[in-house]
Amino acid sequence: MSEKRLSVFERYLTIWVALCIAAGILLGKMAPEVATTLNDLSIHQVSIPIAVCLFFMMYPIMVKIDFAQVLKSAKTPKPVFLTLFINWAIKPFSMFAISYLFLGYLFRDYLPGTEILLNGEEVELWRSYIAGAILLGIAPCTAMVLMWGHLSKGNDGLTLVMVAINSLMMLFLYGPLGGLLLNVNSMPVPWETMILSVSIYVALPLVAGYFSRKMIIKHKGMDWFNQRFLHWLTPVSIVALLTTLVLLFSFKGEVIVSNPLTIVWIAIPLLIQTLFIFSIGYFVLSRLFKLSYRDAAPVSLIGASNHFEVAIATAVILFGLSSGAALATVVGVLIEVPLMLLLVYLCKRTSHLFEND
Repeated sequence: MSEKRLSVFERYLTIWVALCIAAGILLGKMAPEVATTLNDLSIHQVSIPIAVCLFFMMYPIMVKIDFAQVLKSAKTPKPVFLTLFINWAIKPFSMFAISYLFLGYLFRDYLPGTEILLNGEEVELWRSYIAGAILLGIAPCTAMVLMWGHLSKGNDGLTLVMVAINSLMMLFLYGPLGGLLLNVNSMPVPWETMILSVSIYVALPLVAGYFSRKMIIKHKGMDWFNQRFLHWLTPVSIVALLTTLVLLFSFKGEVIVSNPLTIVWIAIPLLIQTLFIFSIGYFVLSRLFKLSYRDAAPVSLIGASNHFEVAIATAVILFGLSSGAALATVVGVLIEVPLMLLLVYLCKRTSHLFEND
C-alpha cells in the first residue's frame, strides 16, 4: 500500500482557517447583509444554508466508517475501554475545569462584553467562550484522527473501531453531557434545539453515510468507493467547512478587530487541555494498563483531538452563528493540526517507552 500523507488542505488547515478569518472580517465590513440574510433563512432557529454546509462537512466523515469493525473490538477490550474512559469520563470534565479556570477566572477581565443569544437571553461573553470549549470537549474526533493514528504508526484497526464506536456514543452522550456542563456554566440549554442539533449533525449524516456506503460498495465495489467516490467527496467537505467559517467570521469580525487577543485567550486553555489529555492517556493510563505502543498511540491521540465539525455545528444551532461559543469552536480548528502533528512526532520519538510492555 502507498504511504498515506496529509493532503494539502489538511497540512495547511491552520492557514486556511486564518484566511477564512480575514475573508469573513472583510465580508462583514463590506457586505454585512449577505451573512445576515443567509442566517435569517431558518426553521426553528436552524439556518437552512448553514445546515446544508454543515451536513456536507459531516457526511464525508461518516461515509468512511466501516461499522463492521465494531464487532472486532471484543478481541481488544482493554484499549477500547481505555479510549472510551478518556473520551467520556475524563475529557469533558477536564475541558470544563480548565476552560473555566482560564476564561472564567484568570482571563475574565480581558474578555469583556455580553451577547444576545438566539432565545433573546443576554449572557457574558466569557461564559459563551466556555460553552464553545465544552462543545469541543465532548466531541471526540472521528475524522482526521485516522490520519494521526496512521502517521504515528499506531494500530489502524483500533483507530477504525474507535471512530465507529465514538460516532455511536455521540448519539447518546453528546446531548446529555453537553446539557449538564452548559447548565453548570449557567448557559441556557434549549433541549429541543440540542436534540435537533444531534439529529441533524450526527444522526442524519451517520445514517446517510451507513446506507449510501453499503449501496455504493454493493454496486460499484470497494476500489471504486475508495478511489473515485471519496476522492470526489473530499473537496465538497472542504468547501462546506470553509464557507461556514467565512460566514461565522463575518459576524465575529468586529469582536476580533476590537479585541484581537481574544483568540489567544481562548486558544491557551484549549492548548493546555489537549496536552493534558494526551499526557494522561499516553504517559499514565497506557503505561498503567500495559498497552503496546501501537495501541497507546491511537488511544492517546483520539483522546487529545476534537471533532470540531460537530462542535461548530452544535454551537451554531444552539447559540447562533455570531455567538462567542461558535468562535471558540473555530479557535479549536485553528490550533488542531499543528498541535496534533507535534503529538504524533512526540509519540514516535518516545515509542521506546513501550518496548518492554
